[in-house]
Amino acid sequence: MRDVVARATGIRRPAGRIAAAIVSESVYRRVLGAELDELAPELRPYFDGGQRGGVGSGVFEVAGSPLRILKPVLAFMAWQRILFPEYAHNVPFDVINTPTGGGRLGAVRTFHFAARDRTLRDEMRVRDGHLHDFLGRRGGFEVRMALSVTDGRMQLRSDRQWLHLAGLRLRIPALATVTVDESWADGRQHVDVRLHTPLLGDWFRYAGHFTYGYQ
Repeated sequence: MRDVVARATGIRRPAGRIAAAIVSESVYRRVLGAELDELAPELRPYFDGGQRGGVGSGVFEVAGSPLRILKPVLAFMAWQRILFPEYAHNVPFDVINTPTGGGRLGAVRTFHFAARDRTLRDEMRVRDGHLHDFLGRRGGFEVRMALSVTDGRMQLRSDRQWLHLAGLRLRIPALATVTVDESWADGRQHVDVRLHTPLLGDWFRYAGHFTYGYQ
């Protein structure tokens, strides 16, 4: 599986003792500590697997934004591997999670729309006890996420955002609130990601279920 992950992401994980010496705990455990134990038992390997990578596949019942006025902006963000302009139901997808140096966790999600595939990239890092998600091909959009476990579900909510431009890290007003809800039901892992603004409501969303195998 390591070769599959490397080909898909372009990232090769340090082997053996070197990888183990970098960081042994997952990004979620390093932020939540003992609270992570309150997750549903079926979700714990995914969020508390240390520095294990893995590959998953499933179906999003809904994926994208129904608002046509946003398509030009979303098309640019698709080029950056952050969002995409398509909107559809029952979209197959794959996800590859790859631990990298310094205890980071990279992810590549590929949405298989009827006309074309769309790929989103991000990398999670822990900074000062908080989870930061760096989105896009070069990680140019940074979002700090607040984590909590509620009724056995993993919930994330954005609270700060930065833009990385010309070597600068610029704090920017929240363009949208990002929420992530991951749960276990009907023998499958479920995920619901939403982008929300007061004016537009939930203007971008992908939600569905998947199965996952560990490296």
